[in-house]
Amino acid sequence: MPRLDSLLVDLGFARSRERAKAAVRAGLVRVDGAVATKPSATVRDGAAVACAGEDHPWVSRGALKLVEGLDAFGVSAKDRICLDLGASTGGFTEVLLSRGARRVYAVDVGHDQLAPSLASDPRVANLERTHAKALGVGLVPDPIGLLVCDVSFISLTKALPPALALCSPGAEAVVLVKPQFELGPDALGKGGLVRAADDALRDWARAAIVPWFEERGWDVIGLQDSPIRGGDGNLEFLLAARHG
Repeated sequence: MPRLDSLLVDLGFARSRERAKAAVRAGLVRVDGAVATKPSATVRDGAAVACAGEDHPWVSRGALKLVEGLDAFGVSAKDRICLDLGASTGGFTEVLLSRGARRVYAVDVGHDQLAPSLASDPRVANLERTHAKALGVGLVPDPIGLLVCDVSFISLTKALPPALALCSPGAEAVVLVKPQFELGPDALGKGGLVRAADDALRDWARAAIVPWFEERGWDVIGLQDSPIRGGDGNLEFLLAARHG
């Protein structure tokens, strides 16, 4: 029996196995009516396979979040040395390269996730098996001009400080703010969904996350809803800031 990610390519739902895996992880694929969760799962002959959502040119659907952030806040990657925190399959890294980044440090605590096309790119430093808290000049010797971040299961207040310390004066950051990992388990309901209404979450982000950046010498350029909700349905935010 074929693997699900390979079958998605064979059926024309995805252009590569990396993109097929991203579609599964985003909850876009159903097998016999049930949402698939494992790209490596085997699929029986005759199973009904469906993939929702529009196709896009990136290795992961998450890339669309950074495209929106860069465009909405007027942030440029051109000729910059960038750090992609929580790189995973490399959607953000791919966007940065397409926008002219000189070099991208792709950091992720996992391994064997970065798309082969990016892992083999000489402009990409693949720092897999690297925790955000372990970052320093030994791993990232170049001053960072643009920091992008999409991390899960950890608060930004714990994940970002080492990366922010690597940024040069005038550097910019575009980060994804995920309330479900900031507010703690008491704020979550069934399925990990934040119980607060969207407007309340927007108020929280302005009152809590924006000051956190400002206290560390960063001027917040903007804050807006992410164009894509989290896989669990939670509202997420894009925040852009500039190092003063």
